[in-house]
Amino acid sequence: MSEMNIHEVLKYLPHRYPFLLVDRVIECELGERIRAIKNVSYNEPFFPGHFPAHPVFPGVLIIEALAQATGLLAFRTMGVMPEDNKLYLFVGVDNCRFKRKVQPGDRLDLNIELMRSSRGLWKFYCEASVDGEVACVAELMGAVREVSS
Repeated sequence: MSEMNIHEVLKYLPHRYPFLLVDRVIECELGERIRAIKNVSYNEPFFPGHFPAHPVFPGVLIIEALAQATGLLAFRTMGVMPEDNKLYLFVGVDNCRFKRKVQPGDRLDLNIELMRSSRGLWKFYCEASVDGEVACVAELMGAVREVSS
């Protein structure tokens, strides 16, 4: 399955409102790449304070949206669900650059390519864009860990 609607995304990510930052998966090629979207709405809880007269989607949340999409790719590639006592943790970011601001009404396109994975550690090249214009690039790392009840 290459596309995932919000109901399928919720099966793979433990995040919930207001911290779920992936609305849909457009394409997923297991072990290779994923394309997802985050619809940026003026109703998001941080906009009244960031910034009231000129709302800007926080850069750290762009990184978090990318990290959540990497988690979807990792879980789908491994063929496991979070309920299988596995948790995917965001563990690092390298070479991050912000190139344009993201505002309410924008559709943030999340494009991730798997660079490598070994022994539960994953590294991805990530790019977030709006209308074909790059907003952020980064290399993100994640780790899959067993969790106890």
